[in-house]
Formats: sequence, C-alpha cells, structure tokens
Amino acid sequence: MKMIGTHTAAFGMMAALSAMSATAQNMSFGADNFYRSDIVTVQPIAFPSQFQTTVVGNLFTRHNLTRSVSAPAIIVGHPMGAVKEQSANLYATKLAEQGFVTVSLDLPFWGSSEGEPRNGVSPDYFAEAFSAAVDYLGTQDFVDRERIGALGICASGGFIISAAKIDPRMKAIATVSMYDMGAVSRNGLHKSQSLEQRKEIIAGAAQQRWVEIEGGETQYTGGTINNLTADSPPVAREFYDFYRTPRGEFTPADTTPELTTHPTLSSNSKFMNFYPYNDIDSISPRPILFVAGDQAHSREFTEDAYARAAEPKELLWVPRAGHVDLYDRVELIPFNRLTQYFRANLVAN
Repeated sequence: MKMIGTHTAAFGMMAALSAMSATAQNMSFGADNFYRSDIVTVQPIAFPSQFQTTVVGNLFTRHNLTRSVSAPAIIVGHPMGAVKEQSANLYATKLAEQGFVTVSLDLPFWGSSEGEPRNGVSPDYFAEAFSAAVDYLGTQDFVDRERIGALGICASGGFIISAAKIDPRMKAIATVSMYDMGAVSRNGLHKSQSLEQRKEIIAGAAQQRWVEIEGGETQYTGGTINNLTADSPPVAREFYDFYRTPRGEFTPADTTPELTTHPTLSSNSKFMNFYPYNDIDSISPRPILFVAGDQAHSREFTEDAYARAAEPKELLWVPRAGHVDLYDRVELIPFNRLTQYFRANLVAN
C-alpha cells in the first residue's frame, strides 16, 4: 500500500489558497469532538443498504424518550474521509439532547461499514447509505417515518442532497460546512485546477486500475497530510489540526493511522462524475438549511448550492468560523438554530 501526495480529494488543491480560517490551530471556542452526554443513550446499530451491504452507525436517544409516542428523527453524516466518531456523533448527541432520535453512520467503505476496497469512493453508495438509514428509522416503532430529516457535514452535505433529490422521505435537509466533492475534484478549490490537470488525474487513476487488476499495490491520494512541514499551506494545517491531533484523531479498527482520511487513488476519480447540485431545486417544497462559517475556505460550495436551490431555503453564515471550526467547536456551532429548524420542519401531520 502506498500514499501518493496529489491531487483531487476535498483537500487536493490546498496550496492554491493564501488566506484561510483565522481560527485554525486555535483550541478555543470549545472544541469538543468526543463529547458525551449524561442524558443520551448511545446504541450501536447496523442495517442493510439496497446494494446488500451493511451500514454501521450509532442510534442516539434521550434517556426519558417516550417510546409509546413516535418521535422525529435526524440522520447525521460525517465529513469525507472521516468516520462517525468525527463530528457526526457530536451533532447526533447534541440533537438527541433536544428530543430527536438521531443516527450517525459510517459511509460505505469507511469506518465500520462494509465495502471493498477500504477507503473506496462511490457517490452512489454514499447517497444510498442515507436512504438506508431512512429505511431503518422508519421501521422503528418509536420513530415517526413522516418526520425524518437529514444533516450532512462537509462532503456528506453533498451526499445528502444527492440522496434527497430521489428520496422524498427526507422531509428537511441541513448542510454544515458543505463540500461539493464533484466540483472540487474537477476544478479544485476556487477553480484553481485546469482541464488538462483534471485529465492528468483521470489518466493516473485509470493507470492505477491496471496496476491493481494485475495484483499491484493499492495507492491512496488526497486526504489530510500526515506530517506538517514549514511549507504546509493553511488549509492543510486546518485539517491537520483536527484529524492528526487529539482534538479529532480517530483510527477505526483494522485501519492504520497513516491511511485515515485518504481515499484510494483508483476510485477517487469517480467524484469527477458527481454533480450533486444539478436539479437541487427539485427538492422543493421540502426545506434546506445551509450553514457555513463566514471565514470558511469552502464557502463557494454553500454559495453555489444556495443559489441553485428553490424556496424554502435558508442560509446561515456563522461569524468568525472557518470550515473545520464547525466540525466540533461547540461555542461556534449554531445548535440552537439547527434545533429550531428541525422542530419547525419535522412537524406532526
């Protein structure tokens, strides 16, 4: 297995940016990724996808949840390259404290969910995981299947939008620090990648398929750098501060720390065909809430999605917040606003 430092994951064009979050490397604002609540029960769960793979997650409920009454529920998706223990569990816990039944999940090929190759990329499988979570929640007698919402952090924002376009059972959608993995793979951040560079990346992934089908080593790309150097650009440092420090570092079983966050090179090019914002207006009249930091290096993706979405839609810029800040800095994350939004839109019939 090899890591090659290039190209196209969410973080692939980091060197092109010169001004990033002012709060990177700052442990203030209550960074608390591994938060646990005294009033919330966490239960490991597993459920099948339509592709006959098993998705693994956590179910969060308040201790005093009245199971004789059907409750509203929310599915929470983690950032690309992360697992449910990174950001998704935090959001799921905080929303469960407010009375929602919540589920965090590991995307297929990542964490504890099934799928080969490990760290593989498949936008279709990722979107299906959220619909499979709706299947699971909608068959629990303490969940109202007509009141299920979804919240995606970073790349999962795009995966949830992709799922919601063809799954009207998701009644309210929210995204936080959203990344469009298709756009960033094709164009780089701030459109810093040329068509010729894109073609070079695609050719490299295709060549790697020959290597693997002939029994050669798997190679990995993108993701978070494993070591900081004096030349590490600001975006790299921002992600490193979360994924490679005690703040947010988590290594699933059967994974080596050096490979966490890094997708396989041969599968990563599948994001080139991923266009989650096409027909985003078809989600209407179901509502979408877009949340992002006003200092986020990724704000272009939230701006694009909001511009294309139809009403009802809301856009919330969080002051002083960068992209990764909204993964775990509880004093910046607008949990009250998210609670209000889901309470207002997951209403009983």
